[in-house]
Amino acid sequence: MLEIKNLHATVSGKEILKGIDLTIRPGEIHALMGQNGAGKSTLSNVLVGHPAYTVTEGSVTFNGKDLLALSPDERSHEGLFLSFQQPVEIPGVSMANFMRAALNAKRKYLGQEPLDASSFLKLMREKRKVVELDSKLANRSVNEGFSGGEKKRNEIYQMAILEPTMCILDETDSGLDVDALRIVAEGFNKLRTPETSAIVITHYQRLLDYIKPNFVHVLLGGRIVKSGGPELALEIEQRGFDWIKEEIES
Repeated sequence: MLEIKNLHATVSGKEILKGIDLTIRPGEIHALMGQNGAGKSTLSNVLVGHPAYTVTEGSVTFNGKDLLALSPDERSHEGLFLSFQQPVEIPGVSMANFMRAALNAKRKYLGQEPLDASSFLKLMREKRKVVELDSKLANRSVNEGFSGGEKKRNEIYQMAILEPTMCILDETDSGLDVDALRIVAEGFNKLRTPETSAIVITHYQRLLDYIKPNFVHVLLGGRIVKSGGPELALEIEQRGFDWIKEEIES
């Protein structure tokens, strides 16, 4: 589904990614861990096409297509979704109008007929239940006045509407209390299909207790320096990252 080869990328002229290699197959969940500044969020921004990041070397293939040749909109329509670490507020734009425009843009890209207002509102009601999103929040401007937990829940709600096949969760657990974390994680799990894959970026094991990864990777200095199964995340929880640095240097 997603194949990253020798990916190098810069931001503001500084090289952050220094040769990322990663292959993700349909249905797999890959956890990405590492200290601040290791390149985790840079990788997610590069994959979705953030204009501040420049790819200087390497390739990314998504479902057989050259991902780097696609615009950010096209990447989204192809099935890529990023749950932001800090979701932005969009005053004056209702959630209903925002999500209907996004969904119908994707349907147009795929050669499908747009959903009328009645059909879309029915879909919104169905998907809202998945993440236990209050109907009052769904009728307000995008993220305006939402708490941190409500914003993250709203991100999963958007995912439910758009039905992506590759989800990037960039520190979705950041700032969430235990109940909000459970609701967000369970919402993601309910939305998964055998074809849905994900990159879960996190510092902590607690999110991985709910969203169970097939593989865990550690980023250090812009490279993946260690990979393993779920047990690697548990070891990091107990020992931190310094032992990995020592292992590499020895």
